[in-house]
Amino acid sequence: MRILAFDALRAVDERDAYANLVLPPLLRRAREQGDFDSRDAALATELVYGTLRRQGTYDAIIAECVDRPLREVDPPVLDVLSLGTHQLLGTRIPTHAAVSATVELARVVLGDGRAKFVNAVLRRISRNGLDGWLERVAPPYDEDPEEHLAVVHSHPRWVVSALWDALGGGRAGIEDLLEADNERPEVTLVARPGRSTTGELLAVLGADGGLPGRWSPYAVRLAEGGEPGALAPVREGRAGVQDEGSQLVALALAAAPLDGPDERWLDGCAGPGGKAALLGALAAERGAALVAAEKQPHRARLVERALAGNPGPYQVVTADGTRPAWRQGAFDRALVDVPCTGLGALRRRPEARWRRRPEDLDGFVPLQRALLREALQSVRVGGVVGYATCSPHPAETRAVVDDVLGKGGALGEQGPIRAEWIDARPLMPGVPALGDGPDVQLWPHLHGTDAMYLALLRRTA
Repeated sequence: MRILAFDALRAVDERDAYANLVLPPLLRRAREQGDFDSRDAALATELVYGTLRRQGTYDAIIAECVDRPLREVDPPVLDVLSLGTHQLLGTRIPTHAAVSATVELARVVLGDGRAKFVNAVLRRISRNGLDGWLERVAPPYDEDPEEHLAVVHSHPRWVVSALWDALGGGRAGIEDLLEADNERPEVTLVARPGRSTTGELLAVLGADGGLPGRWSPYAVRLAEGGEPGALAPVREGRAGVQDEGSQLVALALAAAPLDGPDERWLDGCAGPGGKAALLGALAAERGAALVAAEKQPHRARLVERALAGNPGPYQVVTADGTRPAWRQGAFDRALVDVPCTGLGALRRRPEARWRRRPEDLDGFVPLQRALLREALQSVRVGGVVGYATCSPHPAETRAVVDDVLGKGGALGEQGPIRAEWIDARPLMPGVPALGDGPDVQLWPHLHGTDAMYLALLRRTA
């Protein structure tokens, strides 16, 4: 299982792969080959995700225990050291077992010479527990709050700063958020309206297998260790895996008040299809049709798969939302869940925190503005647009909306789009701590969801 975990980390490092895409086929292959049970799979999963989440902290600790700059340690050696450090400081595996198993892994994948190096470093690390190491490698909070939080909670400093700006408040809130980012997220299912129900999902899961969602009437939370792909409603496409925050965004758009016809809906950034499937089912209940647009052909195929069997009319098109293939004013409702830094989903994709850079915003923000602008022009006067993003970074949320509405001074000669805010908070009934509005920012530590952002706008001219 440790070789499997090492292979997954190498794929993440070498190919910029995502662990949630790399790990499942590795686990499936291991099961098919024989002596590999659910406990082995659980441990391998913990080793991969735990190591990735705590990479920044572990790098700081390892740097204290090697005789060279960390950048001069070969990446495969560093991956083995990180796996061993996580076993020593982040799990209940006994010290001798963590060291011996990691050294044996090093012998197999690195050779005897490097295994001796790994052994020496891990023995130094084993002399202190995690708290002792943090006192040594993290600067005091009073001297440098952001760097302290970055090291203790294993986030890049710029991410800590951005999240703190978005969250506001003092130390307690940001620490709660960073801790939530390092916890294993629940797997949440959505029962697609007209095709499945939460009652069916709960019955299939059994008394100990699932719980109702916290906020969405279509959500069911899986017990730890549950495999959604093994459930018949998921295999048949009548239900799917979808974070509850994502569900709430789609539901709020569908519930927004609308004068006049409500016949044509648009999902302008539809891949991989979760929101499109929920929107398509909700539209079908009202006799409306959904157009799901996705720029990338392979993601458009995922959307087609998610929508297959939808009870109402729909169309999947491969199209760029910044250069729409439809006429202006063609739709009554539109959603654009725009590409972003993904800082709101660091629980699910922990490696993203180490890949993103502040300069990435220079590419995303203009694209986000363009997508929102075209979405507003795609709905009729009186139509509703939902601007959503899985990032709480201020530059990707309210600032984008303000710019498109002409308040941020970023549009130049294009000019503003005339639209008015719709208060999204009443459209998420029962959900607490939604702020001052009219837009909504969800948080992992407050709502148990990804950090989804939603602004609802009505086109006025």
